Amino acid sequence: MSPIYVAIDTPDLERALSIAEQVREDAGGVKLGLEFFSANGPAGVAAIGKIGVPIFLDLKLHDIPNTVAKAVAALRPLEPAVLTIHGAGGRAMLEAAKAAASPNTKVVAVTVLTSLDGEDLHSIGVSSEPGEQVQRLARLAKSAGLDGIVCSGAEVAAAKAVWPEGVFVIPGVRPAGGDVSDQKRVVTPRQALDDGASILVIGRPITGADDPAAALRDIAATLRD
Repeated sequence: MSPIYVAIDTPDLERALSIAEQVREDAGGVKLGLEFFSANGPAGVAAIGKIGVPIFLDLKLHDIPNTVAKAVAALRPLEPAVLTIHGAGGRAMLEAAKAAASPNTKVVAVTVLTSLDGEDLHSIGVSSEPGEQVQRLARLAKSAGLDGIVCSGAEVAAAKAVWPEGVFVIPGVRPAGGDVSDQKRVVTPRQALDDGASILVIGRPITGADDPAAALRDIAATLRD
């Protein structure tokens, strides 16, 4: 199966359905985030699911353990292939989320958003550099029984050294020469995979193309070289 999950970041259900249909044969799955979920809710996720493509539900849940556990339990009927929670929520929250999830769902902890760099972390009181914080949260997620983490491709090699059997979800992936937009720590798909990525999340280079399926195939071809 392809390691590429196509990020469908739109509130428009019909557009999301169209993109999912176009990429379903060549993608490992599709990623639905807050923008889509806020507009369409569980019913929208279920509609995409009917296409038969695995769903990565990127909600980055972060609250007290009981609230997160109840939210994860409410999402169980959707059976997402992957679900995100924030690693900074602490061990109790991570453990509660994993316990409430479907056995068929990989629960992964978001470490440091790819839109942040060291200066951003320092501004919110985190003295560590991104790489150090990623490794710290990877160790926490592992000890809490999660399946893996979300991190930048710039840190995946170091994180994999800490957790060889973990699942590593890499957003902020851009083809060579592509527009990085609001991302600060980006890598190419080939580099991320070589460094230990399990899942590559790629959005605008595919969804913004005139032919999303062809764009996906072009990127996938670079992983076979």
